[in-house]
Amino acid sequence: MGDQQQAPGPRVRVRGRERKNPTPKAGRNLPAATAVGLGMLFAVLGGLLFLPLAFVLIVTTFAIFGVWEVFRALEASGTRLPIIPAMTGTVAMPLAAYFGGTEALLFALLLSSVAVLLWRSLEGAAGSARSIFAGVFTLAWVPFLISFAVLPLHAAGGSAPIGPWPGGVVPVGAWQIGTLLLLVVSNDTFGYLVGASLGKHPMAPKISPKKSWEGFGGSVAGAVLVGVLASIFVLGEPWWFGAALAVGLVAAATAGDLAESMVKRELGIKDMGNSLPGHGGVMDRLDSIVFASPVAFMIFSAAAGG
Repeated sequence: MGDQQQAPGPRVRVRGRERKNPTPKAGRNLPAATAVGLGMLFAVLGGLLFLPLAFVLIVTTFAIFGVWEVFRALEASGTRLPIIPAMTGTVAMPLAAYFGGTEALLFALLLSSVAVLLWRSLEGAAGSARSIFAGVFTLAWVPFLISFAVLPLHAAGGSAPIGPWPGGVVPVGAWQIGTLLLLVVSNDTFGYLVGASLGKHPMAPKISPKKSWEGFGGSVAGAVLVGVLASIFVLGEPWWFGAALAVGLVAAATAGDLAESMVKRELGIKDMGNSLPGHGGVMDRLDSIVFASPVAFMIFSAAAGG
């Protein structure tokens, strides 16, 4: 999430000679970031393990804040998002995924997109085409993709003993979502630590200058280690399943980071918001998971079908 894979800072001239301007090892308020991160983690895991519907409502809340941040950013750039139908769809999609599954989620996206189209078309204001495109894009980017983090609770219904844990107390889908979250956190943590200390080769300097190949390698190595352990001890799957899952999620999470960086660069902003102390905005925390969630769901579904 965010630019955690650090590459070297720009060069500056000092007394006639050129030297590197050192990139800060941690470009954020670490105590605040840690406190907020732990609070979010306990809230999400508590809801996931003990009250799945509470987890769905937490995901919905994150999606609402994410869409609001996108709305504010687009409005500042001169594009007015149709906020009422967009917010209605944002609330509907995670709930549709939980209660109705994949078909209901797709139907909710379709209805929300049609509502955005009709809302702006009936207004007939200038810039309607751009507003409609922005609205549909936002719906697909934030609430639709993040709703895939809810789908395992519907698709893998029921409880089952997995790994060494006592059986019959936690839904199978909850273990899958927990593994997804664990791997996304591992991707961010190992990428940040390795990139901040060893990052020398920028991955995409024009999009995200601080993201490095060394940090990406750290993300892959750390996530594979965690994925193998989670696969064996949590999911009850072979070690290679966890390794493959980790690689797929790191690739998706990195794509999510870069996609959000492209949007922010296009809009001329550094962060999507400032609602989370030490983290920036909600979308700066969700950028990885919105891309990783569909990939995880497809991998889990393929494994169940196989």
